Amino acid sequence: MIIERRHDIDWLRVIAIGLLLIYHIAIIFQPWAMFVGFIRSPELMESLWLPMTALNVWRIPLLFYVSGMGVYFALRKRNWKQLLGERAKRILLPFVFGMVAITPLHMYIFQDYYNMPLGYYPHAGHLWFLGNIFVYVLVLSPLFFYLKKNELGKFKKFLSSFMSHPLGPLSLSAFFVAEVLLIKPQLFEMYAETWHGFFIGLLAFFFGFLFVYTGKAFWQTLLKWRWLYAGLAIGLYFVRFLVFDLKSPGYLIAIESNCWIFGLFGFGYRYLNRPSALLSYLTTAAYPVYIIHMFVLYAGAYLILPLNIPVILKFVGIVGFTGIFCYLIYEFIIKRIGFLRPLFGLKGTYNPGIQEKKLERI
Repeated sequence: MIIERRHDIDWLRVIAIGLLLIYHIAIIFQPWAMFVGFIRSPELMESLWLPMTALNVWRIPLLFYVSGMGVYFALRKRNWKQLLGERAKRILLPFVFGMVAITPLHMYIFQDYYNMPLGYYPHAGHLWFLGNIFVYVLVLSPLFFYLKKNELGKFKKFLSSFMSHPLGPLSLSAFFVAEVLLIKPQLFEMYAETWHGFFIGLLAFFFGFLFVYTGKAFWQTLLKWRWLYAGLAIGLYFVRFLVFDLKSPGYLIAIESNCWIFGLFGFGYRYLNRPSALLSYLTTAAYPVYIIHMFVLYAGAYLILPLNIPVILKFVGIVGFTGIFCYLIYEFIIKRIGFLRPLFGLKGTYNPGIQEKKLERI
C-alpha cells in the first residue's frame, strides 16, 4: 500500500520546534527566568510576554498531536515488535543519551554564569518530551494495533461521520477540560515533568493518531471551518487578555488551545501540503536541533548578555547565535559522524551524494 506523506504535518512540526527555540530564548528576558532554570538577562523585555502567551498554550500540545500522527504512519508498515524496536532506537536512545551527555551541558553553563559550584547530574531537562512519547507508545500500542486491525469496522465509520461536523473536533476539547479539572495544574502552560504535561500529552498523542486514522473527513472539516477555529482561538485569547489578565480558568485555556491547533491544522492542510527540498532538510534536522538547542542558546546567552549593547540586539544576537550554531553542529558534526547519528535520532549513514528520503516523525 502506498502511504501518502503529509507534508503539512511535517511543516507544522518544523514550525513548532522553531517557535520553541525562540520561545526559550524569550524566557531569558523575563523576570522569572531563573525560577525555571534559565539564565536571566539583566535587562528585561517583558513586552515579549504578550506574544509568548499566545504561543504557550498550544505549542507543546501541537507537538504531541503531531507525534501521535507519526505513530499512525509508522505502524502502517510495521508490526508491534518492529514499532517498539524502531521507537526505542529513535526516541529512547536519544532520550537516555541526552540525559547523560546533553542536558548537563546547559546546567554547567548556568552554574558558571552565576559562579555556582560546578556539578554534574543526569536529568531530562527539555527532553522530558521524548520520555513521555516513549511511554505513550508503550501504553497505547495495543489499542492502536487493534484499531489498525479493525480499520474497516463500525468505529471508524462512526468516527468519520462524527468528524464531518465542525463540532466534532471541538467536542474533543471536553477531554482536555476534564484533564484540567481533575489534575488542577497551577498553570496550564507548565507541561515539563508534571502530571498535567503527562496527561495532556497523552490525550493529544491519542487524538493525533485518531485524526489521521479517521481519514479525509477530519481534514476536510478542518479545511472548511479553519476560519471558525482560528476566530474562536483569537476570541478566547482576547478574553484571556482583557478579562482575566492572561490568567483564564484552565478549562477555557484548554478549549483555546485546541482551537489554535485545529485552525493551524486547517491552514496547514490548505497551504503547506506540498513537498520541497527545504522541507526535506528541515524535517531531518529538526529532531537533532531540538535535542541540542538548549546548551547552544545558553552558550549564546553566556557570551552575549554581558555585552554593552541594547537589549533588543542581545535578543536578536542570541536568536542568531542559536540558529547558526545549531545548524553548524547538525550539518558538520551530528549529520556526518556515523556513531553520533543514532544518538540524535538519525537513521542510516551519511552519504553526501544521496539526499535522505526516509523521513520520520517522532
